[in-house]
Amino acid sequence: MYPANFDYKRPATVDEAVALLAQHGDAAKLLAGGHSLIPAMKLRLAQPKVVVDIGRISTLSYIREAGGKLAIGAMTTHQEIAASRLLQDKCPLLPETASHIGDVQVRNKGTIGGSLAHADPAADYPATILALDAEIEVAGPNGRRTIRAGDFFVDLLQTAIAANELITEIRVPVTAKTVAYVKTEQKASGFALAGVAAVISPSGVRVGVTGIAAKAYRATGVEQALKGQMTANAIALAATHAADGVEPLSDIHASAEYRAHLAQVNTRRALERAVSRG
Repeated sequence: MYPANFDYKRPATVDEAVALLAQHGDAAKLLAGGHSLIPAMKLRLAQPKVVVDIGRISTLSYIREAGGKLAIGAMTTHQEIAASRLLQDKCPLLPETASHIGDVQVRNKGTIGGSLAHADPAADYPATILALDAEIEVAGPNGRRTIRAGDFFVDLLQTAIAANELITEIRVPVTAKTVAYVKTEQKASGFALAGVAAVISPSGVRVGVTGIAAKAYRATGVEQALKGQMTANAIALAATHAADGVEPLSDIHASAEYRAHLAQVNTRRALERAVSRG
């Protein structure tokens, strides 16, 4: 099937992109890597009147250290993140997660900003962004603002980004090596049936989960159960809380019961792997 007719705009700057979004409102959609929007348009699940291609905005593609954190431009590809020596040394969870995304073609074209903005409940980054307590910077007509990861994912395919805003930067903390991302994937697509990101630091444990519910979430029950102890038995017991407080999805890929089981298994594996890297 072919997409419905649309106008194509290709801004050269963030300000130009924001102006186009302000001008066209809900009729406009942003195009980053295109791996989410283009298939949806071909199926006519999305029928924007205006497509705003931000691939030309070179200032949105970078990885650098600034202000004690690591900053990643929204148009940075999954492959650039996976291959970054800076991230491998100072925030290894992010490149580990990126290396699990899709296939070579997807990793070389898809972007971190596009993935987060789409907020697919089976995407990989959301679990990691939550576990890292990342910050997402967005730009709009009123300037730039920062959204904490915990406030970013609202519901199925919904985020805290306004219709006239776009993601410009993702900021993550410098972390130790005691991190891990473990995923059970849908074989045909590479999306997560259950993906778990674990971060162990002196201040405690953070666990992000994707693929289970309508949106990615923090497994706070697991985190609370592990306060003050990190033995194998404690990890196994804590992992039983991986799906507490959420309603697992049931679809053609997996039942709700199986997803809850995978959440527990992969939480245990992610925590055990993170501990082993200490």
